[in-house]
Amino acid sequence: MKNIEQFNRRKARVRYALKTKAAGRLRLSVHRSEKNIYAQIIDDKAGKTLISASSKDKEIKAKGATVAGAAEVGKLVAERALKAGIKEVVFDRGGYLFHGRIKAIAEAAREAGLSF
Repeated sequence: MKNIEQFNRRKARVRYALKTKAAGRLRLSVHRSEKNIYAQIIDDKAGKTLISASSKDKEIKAKGATVAGAAEVGKLVAERALKAGIKEVVFDRGGYLFHGRIKAIAEAAREAGLSF
């Protein structure tokens, strides 16, 4: 139970920082599960998801929630964002620590041309 409380505190702290410092920008939100990893670009003003990608997509070659799969998800979400004309976002890691799969998504998205 303590781990869930710590996760929720980190998540609230990250979201608060995003709302105060980067208000008005689109948010690249990341979620990971044991089997898959998901990324989506959200417009908080409209309350809508604009772009999404996950390790379940057909374009992803490395299936599953591995670091390689996460890197492909990051690259795919960045490509879709650039096609839609989105160049700047703010990275929302949720309550996850910035290493491993979360870091792989962020680095791949930056390399593909998304800036945050």
